[in-house]
This record gives sequence, C-alpha cells and structure tokens, in this order.
Amino acid sequence: MNERAVAPGGLALIEALVNTLDVETGRDALDTPEGRAAHGLAEDEVAAARELREALRAACLAHAGHRPAGGPPPTALDGLLASAPLLVTVADDGTAALRPAAAPGSLTSRVAEAIAAAVADGTWARLKACEAEDCRWAYYDRSPSGRRRWCSMSVCGARAKMRTYRARRTTAG
Repeated sequence: MNERAVAPGGLALIEALVNTLDVETGRDALDTPEGRAAHGLAEDEVAAARELREALRAACLAHAGHRPAGGPPPTALDGLLASAPLLVTVADDGTAALRPAAAPGSLTSRVAEAIAAAVADGTWARLKACEAEDCRWAYYDRSPSGRRRWCSMSVCGARAKMRTYRARRTTAG
C-alpha cells in the first residue's frame, strides 16, 4: 500500500511487524511460515507477536493523532516492553549502544532496542499509522512538517478526500 521507502534504521522492523496484518482483507502474514520466519518467530510466539503488533499500531496511531476504537491504548506497549531488558554497552572508542540483554534478542527485545534508538535520534514520533480505518498501515512520515495523515496520498488520502467531497455535495444539493 505504501509507495514510500521503508522507515530508517530499526524502525523498519517495527513498520514491517505492524504491516504483517492487512486490516482491509484480514490477511495476517504471521499465519504463514514465511511471515513468521521474516521476524524470527516460532509458531508458539505468534500470539505474543500479535499483541506486540497491535500495541505498536496503537502507538503509531497516537503519533498521527488518532485513537482507534476497540484497540489497545498506546500505553499497552509499556507492559510488553518491560519484559525486554536492554543493556548499555560501551566500545573501546567510548561510543555507547543499546543491545538486548539476552542473545539472540527476542522480537520484543529487538523492538525495544529499535524504539530506544529512534527516541534517541528523534525519529520515533515519525513512525505513524494511516488514518484510514480500513488501512491502518504503518509508514514513516518524511514530510517536512511531520503532519502526514495517510500512508499513501494516492490511495487512502484520495479516498478520504473523495468521501469528504461527496458528503459536501450531498448536503449542499
């Protein structure tokens, strides 16, 4: 759905995870072996990954100023990330980095690491979810003002503007 480049850095992981569910069709890539493999998931980890995905979607919607009805609140991510401890490591040259406490990192730990890095570099709030209720696709807002509303202006934005136009014509005529 999104014609733009993927999100930078670790946000690409989060964007890809949120976009494993096609809200319009109900297709869930986590139902397939390929979809699970793309995120390093075993079949018994799918339920937790779905919970994490929807908490991330809620946070992305909040970044765009939207509140979905019936979904988890953005704060649901707090509890999920609490189970993903990170360590600060310092290299010989003095640079510091975060890494999951356990190796290899679980999906939740990798997400926590990506969020921490994105918060540090100021990009976390630019990962958003589409305003269209039949889409909710995650996208990285590269607009100068940081105020994009849809994943794709040519699809979701055009549909929304057409609905608004038709509603005006119906009430005016």
